[in-house]
Amino acid sequence: MKKLLVITLMASAALSLQAQEVSSQSSLSSQSSLSSPSSQPSYFSHLDLSVSLGTSGIGFDLATPIGNYVQLRAGFEFMPGFHVGINFPVEVGGEPAEQYDEQGQRIESRFDRLAKTLKEVTGYDVDDHVEMIGKPTMNNFKFLVDVFPFKNNKHWHFTAGFYLGSSQFARADNSMEAMTSLLAVGMYNHIYDRVEDSWITGKPIVDISIGGTPFRPELNPDQMQSVLRNGRMGFSLGQYAHDIYSEAGLLIHEKGDPYVLEPGEDNQVHVYAKSSSFKPYLGFGYGGRLVKGRDDWKVSFDAGVMFWGKPDLCTHDGTNLTKDVENIGGKVGDYVDFFKGLSVYPTVSVRFTKTLF
Repeated sequence: MKKLLVITLMASAALSLQAQEVSSQSSLSSQSSLSSPSSQPSYFSHLDLSVSLGTSGIGFDLATPIGNYVQLRAGFEFMPGFHVGINFPVEVGGEPAEQYDEQGQRIESRFDRLAKTLKEVTGYDVDDHVEMIGKPTMNNFKFLVDVFPFKNNKHWHFTAGFYLGSSQFARADNSMEAMTSLLAVGMYNHIYDRVEDSWITGKPIVDISIGGTPFRPELNPDQMQSVLRNGRMGFSLGQYAHDIYSEAGLLIHEKGDPYVLEPGEDNQVHVYAKSSSFKPYLGFGYGGRLVKGRDDWKVSFDAGVMFWGKPDLCTHDGTNLTKDVENIGGKVGDYVDFFKGLSVYPTVSVRFTKTLF
């Protein structure tokens, strides 16, 4: 609400400047019929095309004056593609994949034993981490109002307006190299589910027919207990920050329970970064001629902030890492903490402008 109030005040100030200008020009006209044409307010007198480059992406916009103190700008910005790598460590039954003794020597862990078994059964190697590739997806329409408050200095301007686009501004997906490991993890968790169900209900672990002949391979009790002791395989990302309930109102996880991310139904891992789709903007800038003696080529530097609210980082299973999970370690935790504190998005840009007419 405060942001919209500030924008409204800036717009009111611009209108006030225009009203004073029109009143002044009207008074001068009544006193003399020799008023200079250049002193008259200019409405839609010319059209500028600009290309910008900055922290909000690459942009294009069109601008036109509304009087001598206000300029309207409308355009579009998109973020070019670039990638950032993040590693998610694998965990089995609440135990990290990498285990060390008191001397700092690597010792065999549950993961190591399961990795060997999965290699024998599936033929796939399982890495002790999964690489995630993060990339921006921010695209926005923008509508901005530039106010030039100084009568004899048209270099400085203040800007208010908004950006409007998709709520998703970035995403992270597992790399192609990680797909083999994720497939093996998904297969193992499926086996675990079948063993757990068989242990509780007595149903066969596998119940299929081959050529009309039932095929029901079984594990002995010791083998089943070994699978159940090892637990599920996934990626440890901290603890739940509060109790988690199902849609039916049943308690699924208590506060403090470990949050372990598992591959989705497509045997892949995804994280989506989202903010408000409507983002009010406030800023300022300084501009001037790009080419000496040419008023049709200009350059300006702008800085400001987009008010996009507190971002959400949501995984494919619906968990919000910024609200539902705490104590996230490693580089993943650094990214989550960074986005938690980023309630405004800072923008710095350079803009090149050509007057079309």
